[in-house]
Amino acid sequence: MSRGLRLAPWLLPASLSLLSACGGGQDAGVGDPVYEVVERFEVGSGIYVRALAIEEATNTLWVGTSMGVMEIGLDDQALRNTFTRQHGLANEYVFAIGIDSQGYKWFGTNAGGASRYTDGEWDVFFPMHGLADYWIYAFAEQRDAVYWVGTWDGANRVDLKTMEFTKYKEELINEWVYGLAVDSKNRVWFGTEGGVSMLDGDTWSEWNHDDGIGAPNDAALPPSTNTGLGTRTRHDLSVLMGGQESYNPNYVFATHADPEDVIWVGTWGGGVSRYEEGEWLNLSMADGLAGNIVYSIAQDDSGAYWFGTNRGISRYDGDTFTNFDSADGLPGNHVYAIAVAGDGDLWVGTRDGVARLAPAADSE
Repeated sequence: MSRGLRLAPWLLPASLSLLSACGGGQDAGVGDPVYEVVERFEVGSGIYVRALAIEEATNTLWVGTSMGVMEIGLDDQALRNTFTRQHGLANEYVFAIGIDSQGYKWFGTNAGGASRYTDGEWDVFFPMHGLADYWIYAFAEQRDAVYWVGTWDGANRVDLKTMEFTKYKEELINEWVYGLAVDSKNRVWFGTEGGVSMLDGDTWSEWNHDDGIGAPNDAALPPSTNTGLGTRTRHDLSVLMGGQESYNPNYVFATHADPEDVIWVGTWGGGVSRYEEGEWLNLSMADGLAGNIVYSIAQDDSGAYWFGTNRGISRYDGDTFTNFDSADGLPGNHVYAIAVAGDGDLWVGTRDGVARLAPAADSE
């Protein structure tokens, strides 16, 4: 058993190996490391973790929760700081964390705008400063210190040198932006509630379910009430919080650009889709994915992909899924956030706390 975080750590039963498949998954491929949950911690009753980021320069884990931000040192796994509105955070309800090339930590909040932090100093951004909206869901950075912010009313391009905000809305396939990614060609990919947009220089492209995003609704799930066409008051956050199983393959909640410029997006009910050589291909529970609502995507140093879903987390090596859920030691099955540490460990944020996954000692 590894040392626990100083945040109400739970002691886990021995040998919570993630080799066994959950939710219809398969065993790890031959030669793949066998992962296990080595520790987990709560962040408080009724509080869930929506965002995680690892700051490699300081070996720090930043945890965004529905009640503020935690700064955790990974060297000693100790809580360094907690941040709320009284410290400078725009709002305690944190949905996104980004770390820019200048070392600033960005926190996107629900209805509170964006906060930026470094060395004890805070900046707060609202629409009056040029921010597209108060609801912030994603961050990404292009080359030349160009930062992108995804909101519920379009996206902002931020020049980090001048802090000039430029808003894009009509150019997008849908204004509700949940995911951002930048590929090696410096193209920006936007996951929205109506599909995917891509900006290449000055040229925009877009795709939705009609173009192949999202697996068919084989489970006959009811349609999602979130369609990207309603009003803000209609848009029901309880769908996110509860994770009710429904279907809207155009609702892209997560985006990831891999080193080969294959684009991966997580959909609401349609599993995960990848864009390669002009074609969208889909992976769902029928293929071994843990769940068809995909909240988060990450890739580890071995090249394997990790998908956080409404039924646990999946590791995909390109051929085989290995799935694990609360029966394997996760605090909860709704995996909203994933962060890969420099040592290869995986940190996951759920509705019920945080867990650290690591290769089992006998598989290293």
